[in-house]
Amino acid sequence: MDKTDVILIQLLLANSRLSYGKLAEELGLSVNAVHKRIQSLIETGVIRKFTAKVGALAVNFVPVFISGTSQLSSFQGLPDKLKTQGSIYWLAIGGGKYLYIGAYLRRIDELESLVGYIKKEAGISEPTVGIMAFPPSPHLNLKPSDMALYDLDYRIIRSLKDNSRKAISDVADELGVSAKTVRRRLSRMIKNGLIELSLEWYPDASNDIITLFDVRLKPDTDMSRAHSILKKYSPNILFYWAFMNMPNIVTYVVWTNAMQKLQSIRENLEKEAGVISVVPNILYVGYIFSTWRDQIAEE
Repeated sequence: MDKTDVILIQLLLANSRLSYGKLAEELGLSVNAVHKRIQSLIETGVIRKFTAKVGALAVNFVPVFISGTSQLSSFQGLPDKLKTQGSIYWLAIGGGKYLYIGAYLRRIDELESLVGYIKKEAGISEPTVGIMAFPPSPHLNLKPSDMALYDLDYRIIRSLKDNSRKAISDVADELGVSAKTVRRRLSRMIKNGLIELSLEWYPDASNDIITLFDVRLKPDTDMSRAHSILKKYSPNILFYWAFMNMPNIVTYVVWTNAMQKLQSIRENLEKEAGVISVVPNILYVGYIFSTWRDQIAEE
Protein backbone atom coordinates (compact mmCIF):
# COMPACT_ATOMS: atom_id res chain seq x y z
CA MET A 1 0.00 0.00 0.00
CA ASP A 2 1.04 3.61 -0.48
CA LYS A 3 -0.12 6.68 1.45
CA THR A 4 -3.09 7.17 -0.87
CA ASP A 5 -4.28 3.60 -0.20
CA VAL A 6 -3.96 4.20 3.54
CA ILE A 7 -6.01 7.41 3.41
CA LEU A 8 -8.58 5.62 1.25
CA ILE A 9 -8.91 2.88 3.87
CA GLN A 10 -9.27 5.48 6.64
CA LEU A 11 -12.15 7.10 4.74
CA LEU A 12 -13.86 3.76 4.17
CA LEU A 13 -13.38 2.65 7.77
CA ALA A 14 -15.32 5.77 8.82
CA ASN A 15 -18.01 5.40 6.16
CA SER A 16 -17.83 2.50 3.72
CA ARG A 17 -20.71 3.90 1.62
CA LEU A 18 -18.83 7.01 0.51
CA SER A 19 -19.35 7.34 -3.23
CA TYR A 20 -16.51 6.96 -5.70
CA GLY A 21 -17.02 10.62 -6.55
CA LYS A 22 -16.64 11.74 -2.94
CA LEU A 23 -13.61 9.51 -2.44
CA ALA A 24 -12.05 10.87 -5.64
CA GLU A 25 -12.63 14.42 -4.42
CA GLU A 26 -11.02 13.70 -1.04
CA LEU A 27 -8.00 11.99 -2.62
CA GLY A 28 -7.52 14.27 -5.61
CA LEU A 29 -7.88 11.34 -8.02
CA SER A 30 -10.20 10.36 -10.84
CA VAL A 31 -13.22 8.18 -10.10
CA ASN A 32 -11.70 5.43 -12.24
CA ALA A 33 -8.41 5.57 -10.28
CA VAL A 34 -10.28 5.22 -6.97
CA HIS A 35 -12.29 2.29 -8.32
CA LYS A 36 -9.08 0.53 -9.42
CA ARG A 37 -7.46 1.08 -6.01
CA ILE A 38 -10.44 -0.38 -4.15
CA GLN A 39 -10.57 -3.39 -6.48
CA SER A 40 -6.84 -3.96 -5.96
CA LEU A 41 -7.25 -3.83 -2.16
CA ILE A 42 -10.09 -6.35 -2.42
CA GLU A 43 -8.15 -8.68 -4.74
CA THR A 44 -5.09 -8.71 -2.46
CA GLY A 45 -7.29 -9.46 0.58
CA VAL A 46 -6.53 -6.20 2.40
CA ILE A 47 -10.26 -5.44 2.26
CA ARG A 48 -12.37 -8.55 2.87
CA LYS A 49 -15.82 -7.00 2.93
CA PHE A 50 -17.75 -3.78 3.52
CA THR A 51 -19.87 -4.04 6.65
CA ALA A 52 -22.90 -2.51 8.33
CA LYS A 53 -24.08 -2.95 11.89
CA VAL A 54 -26.32 -1.16 14.37
CA GLY A 55 -24.58 2.04 15.45
CA ALA A 56 -23.27 2.99 18.87
CA LEU A 57 -26.11 5.44 19.57
CA ALA A 58 -28.76 2.78 18.96
CA VAL A 59 -27.37 0.06 21.24
CA ASN A 60 -25.62 0.19 24.60
CA PHE A 61 -22.26 -1.54 24.77
CA VAL A 62 -18.92 -1.24 26.53
CA PRO A 63 -15.87 -1.53 24.25
CA VAL A 64 -12.85 -3.07 25.97
CA PHE A 65 -9.27 -3.68 24.90
CA ILE A 66 -7.28 -6.45 26.57
CA SER A 67 -3.62 -7.14 25.95
CA GLY A 68 -0.72 -9.09 27.39
CA THR A 69 1.94 -11.71 26.84
CA SER A 70 0.60 -15.21 26.21
CA GLN A 71 2.09 -18.32 27.80
CA LEU A 72 0.62 -20.59 25.11
CA SER A 73 3.16 -22.73 23.25
CA SER A 74 1.16 -22.35 20.03
CA PHE A 75 -1.66 -20.12 18.77
CA GLN A 76 -3.09 -22.85 16.59
CA GLY A 77 -6.80 -23.07 17.34
CA LEU A 78 -6.88 -19.87 19.41
CA PRO A 79 -8.82 -17.79 16.82
CA ASP A 80 -11.48 -20.52 16.60
CA LYS A 81 -11.87 -20.50 20.39
CA LEU A 82 -12.11 -16.73 20.70
CA LYS A 83 -14.62 -16.28 17.88
CA THR A 84 -17.13 -18.52 19.68
CA GLN A 85 -17.06 -16.38 22.82
CA GLY A 86 -19.61 -13.96 21.37
CA SER A 87 -18.22 -10.60 22.51
CA ILE A 88 -14.69 -10.72 21.06
CA TYR A 89 -14.50 -8.97 17.70
CA TRP A 90 -10.73 -8.71 17.13
CA LEU A 91 -7.52 -10.61 17.82
CA ALA A 92 -4.05 -9.43 16.80
CA ILE A 93 -0.81 -11.30 17.39
CA GLY A 94 2.33 -9.24 17.89
CA GLY A 95 5.98 -9.91 18.61
CA GLY A 96 7.04 -11.80 21.71
CA LYS A 97 3.67 -13.64 21.84
CA TYR A 98 1.97 -10.38 22.78
CA LEU A 99 -1.77 -10.45 22.07
CA TYR A 100 -4.32 -7.68 21.60
CA ILE A 101 -8.00 -8.54 21.97
CA GLY A 102 -10.99 -6.23 21.43
CA ALA A 103 -14.49 -6.98 22.70
CA TYR A 104 -17.96 -5.43 22.95
CA LEU A 105 -19.71 -6.05 26.27
CA ARG A 106 -23.44 -5.60 26.75
CA ARG A 107 -22.83 -4.50 30.34
CA ILE A 108 -19.76 -3.72 32.41
CA ASP A 109 -20.57 -6.60 34.78
CA GLU A 110 -19.61 -8.99 31.94
CA LEU A 111 -15.99 -7.82 32.17
CA GLU A 112 -14.88 -10.20 34.93
CA SER A 113 -16.15 -13.23 33.00
CA LEU A 114 -14.48 -12.05 29.78
CA VAL A 115 -11.12 -11.48 31.48
CA GLY A 116 -11.31 -14.93 33.06
CA TYR A 117 -12.05 -16.49 29.68
CA ILE A 118 -9.08 -14.72 28.06
CA LYS A 119 -6.73 -15.69 30.89
CA LYS A 120 -7.66 -19.33 30.39
CA GLU A 121 -7.97 -19.63 26.60
CA ALA A 122 -5.35 -17.09 25.49
CA GLY A 123 -2.89 -17.90 28.28
CA ILE A 124 -2.52 -14.28 29.41
CA SER A 125 -1.91 -14.52 33.16
CA GLU A 126 -1.57 -10.76 33.76
CA PRO A 127 -3.72 -8.96 31.17
CA THR A 128 -3.91 -5.20 30.80
CA VAL A 129 -7.58 -4.24 30.59
CA GLY A 130 -8.61 -0.94 29.03
CA ILE A 131 -12.18 0.36 28.92
CA MET A 132 -12.30 2.43 25.77
CA ALA A 133 -13.40 6.03 25.93
CA PHE A 134 -15.95 7.09 23.33
CA PRO A 135 -15.01 10.21 21.36
CA PRO A 136 -17.25 13.28 21.87
CA SER A 137 -20.53 12.65 20.08
CA PRO A 138 -21.79 15.14 17.49
CA HIS A 139 -25.32 13.89 18.23
CA LEU A 140 -25.75 15.24 21.77
CA ASN A 141 -28.88 17.24 20.94
CA LEU A 142 -30.84 14.37 19.44
CA LYS A 143 -34.31 13.65 20.81
CA PRO A 144 -35.20 10.09 21.87
CA SER A 145 -37.31 9.71 18.72
CA ASP A 146 -34.25 10.60 16.61
CA MET A 147 -32.34 7.71 18.19
CA ALA A 148 -34.98 5.05 17.57
CA LEU A 149 -34.62 2.28 15.01
CA TYR A 150 -37.71 0.79 13.38
CA ASP A 151 -38.42 -2.51 11.67
CA LEU A 152 -37.52 -1.23 8.19
CA ASP A 153 -34.28 0.25 9.54
CA TYR A 154 -33.22 -3.13 10.89
CA ARG A 155 -34.11 -4.76 7.58
CA ILE A 156 -31.95 -2.23 5.71
CA ILE A 157 -29.01 -2.85 8.06
CA ARG A 158 -29.47 -6.60 7.61
CA SER A 159 -29.44 -6.19 3.82
CA LEU A 160 -26.19 -4.18 3.99
CA LYS A 161 -24.53 -6.31 6.69
CA ASP A 162 -22.02 -8.05 4.42
CA ASN A 163 -21.97 -5.51 1.57
CA SER A 164 -22.51 -1.99 2.80
CA ARG A 165 -21.76 -0.57 -0.67
CA LYS A 166 -24.75 -2.38 -2.16
CA ALA A 167 -26.79 -0.18 -4.50
CA ILE A 168 -29.90 1.47 -3.05
CA SER A 169 -31.97 -0.02 -5.88
CA ASP A 170 -30.83 -3.54 -4.96
CA VAL A 171 -31.75 -3.01 -1.31
CA ALA A 172 -35.15 -1.64 -2.34
CA ASP A 173 -35.86 -4.64 -4.59
CA GLU A 174 -34.79 -7.05 -1.84
CA LEU A 175 -37.05 -5.42 0.75
CA GLY A 176 -40.00 -4.66 -1.52
CA VAL A 177 -40.02 -0.91 -0.92
CA SER A 178 -39.14 2.11 -3.02
CA ALA A 179 -35.57 3.29 -3.55
CA LYS A 180 -36.67 6.71 -2.26
CA THR A 181 -37.78 5.15 1.04
CA VAL A 182 -34.51 3.23 1.47
CA ARG A 183 -32.46 6.35 0.68
CA ARG A 184 -34.44 8.43 3.19
CA ARG A 185 -34.20 5.85 5.99
CA LEU A 186 -30.51 5.22 5.38
CA SER A 187 -29.70 8.95 5.30
CA ARG A 188 -31.45 9.38 8.66
CA MET A 189 -29.51 6.50 10.22
CA ILE A 190 -26.18 7.84 8.96
CA LYS A 191 -26.95 11.40 10.08
CA ASN A 192 -28.00 10.29 13.57
CA GLY A 193 -25.25 7.72 14.14
CA LEU A 194 -27.65 4.79 14.18
CA ILE A 195 -25.72 2.69 11.68
CA GLU A 196 -22.01 1.87 11.59
CA LEU A 197 -20.70 1.56 8.05
CA SER A 198 -17.16 0.22 7.93
CA LEU A 199 -15.10 -2.62 6.51
CA GLU A 200 -13.08 -5.67 7.45
CA TRP A 201 -9.47 -4.58 6.99
CA TYR A 202 -6.57 -7.05 6.99
CA PRO A 203 -3.32 -5.05 6.63
CA ASP A 204 -1.26 -8.22 7.13
CA ALA A 205 -2.33 -9.24 3.61
CA SER A 206 0.05 -6.58 2.28
CA ASN A 207 3.79 -6.15 2.76
CA ASP A 208 3.32 -3.15 5.04
CA ILE A 209 4.13 -2.87 8.74
CA ILE A 210 1.33 -2.25 11.24
CA THR A 211 2.51 -1.41 14.75
CA LEU A 212 0.67 -0.57 17.94
CA PHE A 213 2.41 2.14 19.94
CA ASP A 214 1.46 2.19 23.62
CA VAL A 215 2.22 5.78 24.63
CA ARG A 216 2.27 6.91 28.25
CA LEU A 217 1.55 10.61 28.76
CA LYS A 218 2.41 12.80 31.72
CA PRO A 219 -0.44 12.92 34.28
CA ASP A 220 -1.19 16.60 33.65
CA THR A 221 -1.30 16.26 29.85
CA ASP A 222 -4.57 17.32 28.23
CA MET A 223 -6.01 14.48 26.14
CA SER A 224 -6.40 16.86 23.21
CA ARG A 225 -2.65 16.30 22.90
CA ALA A 226 -3.37 12.75 21.75
CA HIS A 227 -5.42 14.07 18.85
CA SER A 228 -2.76 16.64 17.97
CA ILE A 229 -0.20 13.84 17.68
CA LEU A 230 -2.58 11.91 15.42
CA LYS A 231 -2.94 14.86 13.05
CA LYS A 232 0.80 15.58 13.06
CA TYR A 233 1.79 12.05 12.03
CA SER A 234 -1.11 11.31 9.68
CA PRO A 235 -1.44 9.20 7.60
CA ASN A 236 1.24 7.07 9.28
CA ILE A 237 -0.81 7.18 12.48
CA LEU A 238 -4.20 5.88 11.38
CA PHE A 239 -6.19 6.26 14.61
CA TYR A 240 -5.85 5.75 18.34
CA TRP A 241 -7.63 4.35 21.36
CA ALA A 242 -7.93 6.14 24.70
CA PHE A 243 -9.16 4.50 27.92
CA MET A 244 -11.42 5.71 30.72
CA ASN A 245 -9.65 3.62 33.35
CA MET A 246 -6.13 4.44 32.08
CA PRO A 247 -6.38 8.18 31.35
CA ASN A 248 -2.69 8.66 30.58
CA ILE A 249 -2.33 5.74 28.15
CA VAL A 250 -2.99 6.08 24.42
CA THR A 251 -2.59 3.27 21.89
CA TYR A 252 -1.80 4.46 18.37
CA VAL A 253 -2.20 2.31 15.26
CA VAL A 254 0.76 3.11 13.01
CA TRP A 255 1.30 2.21 9.35
CA THR A 256 4.70 2.24 7.67
CA ASN A 257 6.18 0.49 4.64
CA ALA A 258 9.77 0.39 5.95
CA MET A 259 11.44 -0.31 9.28
CA GLN A 260 13.50 2.87 8.97
CA LYS A 261 10.32 4.98 8.89
CA LEU A 262 8.93 3.07 11.88
CA GLN A 263 12.08 3.79 13.86
CA SER A 264 11.90 7.47 12.92
CA ILE A 265 8.31 7.76 14.15
CA ARG A 266 9.20 6.07 17.44
CA GLU A 267 12.12 8.41 18.04
CA ASN A 268 10.06 11.49 17.21
CA LEU A 269 7.17 10.40 19.41
CA GLU A 270 9.53 10.02 22.36
CA LYS A 271 10.48 13.69 21.91
CA GLU A 272 6.90 14.96 21.86
CA ALA A 273 5.83 17.25 24.70
CA GLY A 274 3.91 15.37 27.36
CA VAL A 275 5.17 11.91 26.35
CA ILE A 276 6.86 9.78 29.02
CA SER A 277 7.40 6.55 27.11
CA VAL A 278 6.66 4.81 23.80
CA VAL A 279 6.39 1.00 23.56
CA PRO A 280 5.95 -0.33 19.99
CA ASN A 281 4.75 -3.80 19.08
CA ILE A 282 4.66 -4.95 15.47
CA LEU A 283 1.56 -6.96 14.53
CA TYR A 284 2.00 -10.11 12.45
CA VAL A 285 -1.54 -11.32 11.90
CA GLY A 286 -5.05 -10.26 12.80
CA TYR A 287 -8.52 -11.83 12.92
CA ILE A 288 -11.99 -10.26 12.89
CA PHE A 289 -14.95 -12.09 14.42
CA SER A 290 -18.71 -11.63 14.42
CA THR A 291 -20.27 -10.75 17.79
CA TRP A 292 -23.67 -10.22 19.34
CA ARG A 293 -23.64 -6.70 17.80
CA ASP A 294 -23.71 -8.23 14.33
CA GLN A 295 -26.75 -10.32 15.26
CA ILE A 296 -28.97 -7.44 16.43
CA ALA A 297 -30.34 -6.70 12.96
CA GLU A 298 -30.87 -10.41 12.35
CA GLU A 299 -32.93 -10.74 15.49
